Amino acid sequence: MTELTETAAPSTGEEGAAPAGERRLDKRAARRSRRYQRDVKWSPYAFIAPFFLFFGAFGLFPLLYTGWASLHRVSLNDPNHMEWAGLHNFTRLMDDEFFWNALQNTFTIGIISTVPQLAMALGLAHLLNYRVRGSMFFRVAALTPYATSVAAATLVFAMLYGRDYGMINWALGLVGIDSVDWENGDWTSQIAISTIVIWRWTGYNALIYLAAMQAVPHDLYESAALDGASRWQQFIHVTIPSLRPTILFTVVVSTIGATQLFGEPLLFSGTSGAAGGADHQYQTLGLFLYEKGWFELNLGRASAIAWTMFLILILIGLVNWLISWRLKKSEGA
Repeated sequence: MTELTETAAPSTGEEGAAPAGERRLDKRAARRSRRYQRDVKWSPYAFIAPFFLFFGAFGLFPLLYTGWASLHRVSLNDPNHMEWAGLHNFTRLMDDEFFWNALQNTFTIGIISTVPQLAMALGLAHLLNYRVRGSMFFRVAALTPYATSVAAATLVFAMLYGRDYGMINWALGLVGIDSVDWENGDWTSQIAISTIVIWRWTGYNALIYLAAMQAVPHDLYESAALDGASRWQQFIHVTIPSLRPTILFTVVVSTIGATQLFGEPLLFSGTSGAAGGADHQYQTLGLFLYEKGWFELNLGRASAIAWTMFLILILIGLVNWLISWRLKKSEGA
């Protein structure tokens, strides 16, 4: 009996130790579970926090500061000294002929550059949508101008459009056309700047259209082919209606880009780029803002111009939303 008791004692100790180990394991599991719950709950906020920090520092704060500065008389030399002016900077813009000239130039350059650009991009995407040899090479080549520096592209085009030694005038001379002073003419300078924008952004928009074309169901093309539709008729009646949301998106984005056009007209003329030419013939709203803020050092007026451009972009966004809503409504009907 004594031996049986002695041999049973260790067994009792092990049974008593097992629940304690299980309790420790349960505590560790509970801590891990709480850590996991906190991680699931708060880690998404940590991942997106850098974006909001940078947006607040470089996006929201400049927007609010320029809005506040637009209501004051303030110089760029002394931005801390502000004198309340109310809406004077905005009303003064309405009476400024150079503002209306910049707005008109922005509108005309936007039309001249956007319409041919998107039409060419649509046609180029239609060609790239077919199975051709080296399609990947052509797609990369279409994107190359977008990756080119604005300064490099503009300087090359400025040399091409040179009055005395430019290649464009040399080619025109071969067919008997006199040299054109591209830089100093009203329409010629705007056309020249528009070609830079067209060259840089056509391939980018073509790849957007190409991605949208590849999402169009092939059944639609097969049905159209069975009905006797040619390739051109398929493009008009199948491809373009399917791309209406994408076309609307590219129109809005291109319009916003045209409203903010700055680098191309600034670098097109080395001496009078900020003024948009000797007679302000291609001065855009971006250049007008740059001239008022960094040359005349009038931070208040420059801020008012910036907010006017911002309100124009909001108006463009509202028009985009209205057209999209009407398209969805018509498709639903």
